[in-house]
Amino acid sequence: MNFLKFLLKTFCVFVFLFIFLHIGAFLYAKIIPKIDIKSVNNVLLYDKDNNLFFKGSGQNEWISLEKMSPHIINATISIEDKNFFNHMGFDYLRIIKSFYNNIRARKIIEGASTITQQYARNLYLDFKKNWKRKIEESWLAFQIEVHYTKEEILEGYLNTINYGNGVHGIENAARYYFDKSASYLTLAEASVLAGIPKSPNHYSPLNDELEAKKRQHLILDSMIRNNYINEQDKKKALSEELVFIGVKDKFNLSTLMYYQNAVMQELKNIDSVPTSLLKTNGLKIYTNLDIEAQNILEKSINNNLNNNYEIQVSAVMVTPYNGNIIALAGGRDYVKSQFNRATDSKRQVGSTMKPFLYYAALENGFTSSTTFLSEPTTFTFSDNKTYSPNNFANIYPKKNISMAAAMSFSDNIYAVKTHLFLGEDVLVDIVNRVGIKEKVYPHPSLPLGTEEINIIDFLTGYTTLANLGDRVELSLINKIEDIKGNVLYQQKNKKTTVLNKSISFIINELLTTSYDYVMVDYSYPTCIGIAPKITRKYALKSGSTDFDTWAVGFNPSVVVGVWNGYDMNKKLTQSDVRLSRDIWVDSVEAYLKEKEAEWYQIPSNVVGVLVDPISGNLSDENTKKRRILYYIKGTEPSSPN
Repeated sequence: MNFLKFLLKTFCVFVFLFIFLHIGAFLYAKIIPKIDIKSVNNVLLYDKDNNLFFKGSGQNEWISLEKMSPHIINATISIEDKNFFNHMGFDYLRIIKSFYNNIRARKIIEGASTITQQYARNLYLDFKKNWKRKIEESWLAFQIEVHYTKEEILEGYLNTINYGNGVHGIENAARYYFDKSASYLTLAEASVLAGIPKSPNHYSPLNDELEAKKRQHLILDSMIRNNYINEQDKKKALSEELVFIGVKDKFNLSTLMYYQNAVMQELKNIDSVPTSLLKTNGLKIYTNLDIEAQNILEKSINNNLNNNYEIQVSAVMVTPYNGNIIALAGGRDYVKSQFNRATDSKRQVGSTMKPFLYYAALENGFTSSTTFLSEPTTFTFSDNKTYSPNNFANIYPKKNISMAAAMSFSDNIYAVKTHLFLGEDVLVDIVNRVGIKEKVYPHPSLPLGTEEINIIDFLTGYTTLANLGDRVELSLINKIEDIKGNVLYQQKNKKTTVLNKSISFIINELLTTSYDYVMVDYSYPTCIGIAPKITRKYALKSGSTDFDTWAVGFNPSVVVGVWNGYDMNKKLTQSDVRLSRDIWVDSVEAYLKEKEAEWYQIPSNVVGVLVDPISGNLSDENTKKRRILYYIKGTEPSSPN
């Protein structure tokens, strides 16, 4: 009995606090300045060719609610928020119900966002999905409810929502898909359009007419349940033959919102652009997006990850000579996961760290032929601490191998011996010099990529190698103007020479051993599996840990980095490990298909010598394997032994 009284008392206190806070929030929202919902989010994003690929709410063709077909209004309310006219922005019963259903299903199967909440979300330029933004979004939804009528909110929502293929707003959508005003939409047309916003790429009839039709059925059923239509209306709508006049837009991609998200994050770090302009006059942002590259990247991801629905991806394409990020995917599909792994995630980089180690070694007197014995080894340090790295699959040559072989097979014993021979601070210095901002620490396993680094940050280092030692900042934004055309920001593309050009060339040549059949010996080069797809010369390194698989490679035209793994750190399977390499090669080959093949000119103080690439010895008539390796003049091998 006492326990029941306690529960009742607790419940009453909770209800009192809820009402008190609700009234307080209402009064505060009432006295603060009213949000101009027609000017917020007035931003235009352009690709590298000045094609508009995103426009905020201020640029849509606006149609009043009174002029809209009642079918689109009823269909939208029915499927998105049937209690829209009866709540203050939050449907608490629906929230409780969806929470219960998600708990029962042990996964998220339904949401509870109201039309007002969705509208508030559309007014945001930061596309992140985190608790801070959700709280701000909820507060904005509450303010909208306080200051605007339900009709004004619904009108704003329908005029700004995404209807796929780069089309925002119901009037634009009606004209795009059916060549008519939203005033004249039939029930059949309206029920198709109302289904698109849930997943614009998935439910657009131009992308997948079958899925769009299934969604139409669902919407018509909901309209029957909510007493907007009857069964006869439904049958008539389903039997109506619809003719879609729009053309699938090249900007209608599952991954494009990750690029937009990254652009808005970069915008926050540009001091010359006041954030107030986003809420008042608006901005024109000219990005470095190459939509063809983005299409290629997305197609490569989808083709290679199609049967594995859990594994995730981050991938970035950069033109190294100017640091432009031309394509970016922070996941497989933004609608399904808004977490941008390309900007907000850090993962262990594995053996893709080794090129920086071997650059340091060459700078400190090593050559492409320098050898170490590779066999199972335990390294002992002070205080009797030990470290016993393993080669992949525990394959050891148990003989001296050259740096070229160590690079090709990604030999861990060779790498750790080199690292300890040079001193653990040397690699840290190189990592800093090439432009990687993540703080890394000197320890024995550093060359094996045990530090977690963001993919864009990490690609800055590879871009430095691709530029033969010139470091450049990576950027998504080329230029920003206010709505009147006044330039507020211009990308500088400033280069700083931080590495030796000749040594960088040698490292880049060593990185071509990763897919070279000549290197096959006691093991296989790490990227030999994709060699049949490679049609030109690349510097390429793969890397893997138990939870991460990477492929990073380049030539003078492009740098491409790909990571695959599981968000919850599930262990990779054998088949998972090759995914990053497959995505990498499909992306880079498709991107460069129509472009002229490029490679680096040999510096004047560098010489190529025919050697046995495994031992590093000069080639003679008895040498079975021959390959040209490169050396600073005077350091090349002069005799076969």
